[in-house]
Amino acid sequence: MADHFAAFSFVDRITSFEPGVRARGEFAVPAGIAAFPSCLVAEAVGQLAAWVAMEHIGFRGRPVAALANETTFHGEVHPGDTLDLAVEIEQCDDDAVAYAGFASVAGRRVIELADCLGPMLPVADFDAPEALAERLALLRGPGAAPGRFRGIVAPTVQADAVLDGDSLSATLTVPTQAPFFADHFPRRPVFPATLLLDAQIRLAMQLAAPGAKPARMTHVKMRSFIAPGQVLRIEARRSDARRLKLSAETDGRTVATARVDLRATEAQ
Repeated sequence: MADHFAAFSFVDRITSFEPGVRARGEFAVPAGIAAFPSCLVAEAVGQLAAWVAMEHIGFRGRPVAALANETTFHGEVHPGDTLDLAVEIEQCDDDAVAYAGFASVAGRRVIELADCLGPMLPVADFDAPEALAERLALLRGPGAAPGRFRGIVAPTVQADAVLDGDSLSATLTVPTQAPFFADHFPRRPVFPATLLLDAQIRLAMQLAAPGAKPARMTHVKMRSFIAPGQVLRIEARRSDARRLKLSAETDGRTVATARVDLRATEAQ
């Protein structure tokens, strides 16, 4: 099975499409994988927005390293679930796309994204424009065969130290090779920001009180691309009982920051 449009692609079919304005879509989470974390659900919403944005500007550019001002986590997604995806494009041109969106499972909203901004970079630097155009035609038509995604092996995260009572740090080693690089991206492999955020959240939850769950992520900023093989120092620091600050740096440079708010128990 080819990894392009399989290893890190989370839209199976686009069920409605208003060019440059909005779209609805679906993704069937394979039942055989171990898990499908919330950060990948956010990725699925972002990918649907990217399809609308790329089509709107004739596949000259694609949004990368999107900045999400607010992501709200309402519930978990499990293997075997089908995501119903929706996006609204607030503004789109050759420079950037601004959008909002959400994902639901069986009518239950599981995630919402608000005030997202994706800078547009030349498509040809990352993928073949004609291949993307053909893929969109398939998604808007019969759809892609479900079950292509085979799960992701999480990158190695090694705890370094408890810096003090309110912070933790760890080393994240980005793999030099992984199936998801075939999708992200074929011509220029980039470590997905959503996989970094997933690792950061998992680190942060070690500081959380028992039973706490991520409720909301805000102020997500990706400051540079992360290449295969890079070694990152990630840190979670408690601001107060229900808020933590996340950061990632490499070679003395901060490459990503975010905040995560907690709730005492998971919403039902």
